[in-house]
Amino acid sequence: MSAFTSKEAKMLSKIGTRAAYGMLLMELIAKNDNVFALSADLGGSSGLGRMREVMPHRFINTGIAEQSLISVSAGLAKEGLIPFASSFAPFITGRCFDFIRMNLGYMNLNVKLVGLGCGVGMGELGHSHYGWEDIALLRSIPNMIIISPSDCGMIKKCLYAVALRQSPTYIRLTNTLNVPIVYEEDFDFEIGKAITLKSGDDVALIATGSMVHTSLKAVEILEQNGISCSVIDLHTIKPLDEEAVLNACKSHKLVATIEEHSIIGGLGGAIAEFKARIGCDTRQIIIGLPDSYGHTADYSYQLEKYGLCATQIAQTIQSHFN
Repeated sequence: MSAFTSKEAKMLSKIGTRAAYGMLLMELIAKNDNVFALSADLGGSSGLGRMREVMPHRFINTGIAEQSLISVSAGLAKEGLIPFASSFAPFITGRCFDFIRMNLGYMNLNVKLVGLGCGVGMGELGHSHYGWEDIALLRSIPNMIIISPSDCGMIKKCLYAVALRQSPTYIRLTNTLNVPIVYEEDFDFEIGKAITLKSGDDVALIATGSMVHTSLKAVEILEQNGISCSVIDLHTIKPLDEEAVLNACKSHKLVATIEEHSIIGGLGGAIAEFKARIGCDTRQIIIGLPDSYGHTADYSYQLEKYGLCATQIAQTIQSHFN
C-alpha cells in the first residue's frame, strides 16, 4: 500500500529525498518480488546502503558505468522484472542518453530511472553534478514518463504507482534534507493528473518538484498584495495533464510555470508547446534556472541567485501581472 501517515511524512521529510527514496524502495521490494534496485556505485548516496546489506540478492551495483547500468536494467526488464536504476541526475540522463533512447525508449522497456539531486541540489559539487537540463533531454524520448514529486510523501505514492505502470519512467528528485512538506496527510495520486492545491482567479502558478512548496509561500505574498492565485502541482511532466493546463489558462489572466530546471525544455516549455498547438493566447511566464552554466555554491544560495525563493517568485509574477 502507498498510503502514508502524517508521522511518516514528517520522518521522510527530515531524512531528505535520497534517504527517503532508498527506504521506500526497500519497502516496495519487500512487497513485490519483481522489483530490483540498481546503482552505479552510489548505493550509499542513493539511500540504498541498508538494502545492500539485508537484500543483496535484489541489489545490483554496476560500478561507475552508467551506460552499463541502463543496459543491465534493460535486460532485467526484458525478463519481466521491474528495475529501479538510480544515480545523480546528469549521470543517469546526459551521460546515458543514447542508451536510454535506444534500449529503453525505442524498445519501450519497463525501466524506472531515478535522478538524484536534480536542479541545483548537489550544491558545492558544482555544475558537473547538477540536473539542470534532465527534463529537456528525456522529454524528447517517445514512451518516456517523467514525474517530479513535490515532497517525500509523494515519492512513496510515485514509487508504488510507477511499479504498476508498464513504461520507461524517469523520477526526478529535487531538494536535500528537511524537505518542506506539501502533503501532510495521505492523498490520491495518479500519473498524468495534476493536483490543485489552491484556487484563485488572477494568476495560476503551475509548479513541479521542489517549487510546489515555494509557490505556496509565494502565493501568500501575492495575495497580501491583492492578487488572487491558484497553485497547481503538476507532478507529471510527461504525459502532460492537458485538461488541467487548459482549464488554468481559461480561468486566469496569467500562467506562471515554476521549476528547478532550465527555462528551456522543461515544464514551462511543455506547457508553452501545448498552448501553441491549440492556439491558446493566455500570457505565460517561465520561472526556472537560466540558459547558462551554474555556479558552485550551496543549495540555498543557488536558489536565491537564480530567483527561485518565494519572495523573488512573488516579485517576478507581480511585475508581469501589473
